Amino acid sequence: MDRYTTGLLLLTNDGDLAKKLSHPSHEVKKLYYATLDKEISEADLEKIRKGLELEDGPVEVDKIALVDHTNGFEVGIEIHLGRNRIVRRIFEHLGYHVRRLDRMYYAGLTKKDLPRGRFRPLSPKELIMLKHFT
Repeated sequence: MDRYTTGLLLLTNDGDLAKKLSHPSHEVKKLYYATLDKEISEADLEKIRKGLELEDGPVEVDKIALVDHTNGFEVGIEIHLGRNRIVRRIFEHLGYHVRRLDRMYYAGLTKKDLPRGRFRPLSPKELIMLKHFT
């Protein structure tokens, strides 16, 4: 995540786990909530669904949808890519500026009930899930 993105962040000293979680071949899911500077068109949503060609190669998203169909400024996007600033670059490629980006889900973990700026250790069950099922 870049310094302007909020949300779920996993800290670990387990190098094997970090590699597993960050390498695209493992297809670890990440769900972001993006607030854009202007309403996104259905045509641009479809372009993103079909895949884009960025300067560092093709980009495919797993899912993309409006968070609230009455507000085209807020978009949910699910990816498994780990490229630098990829979500921001997807939208910038189509002429949108991401005003706010929040990672809601990462590798089976959510930030539910965890206030901003707070942390907690993973439960034994979550550790097993990350190491063996992700």
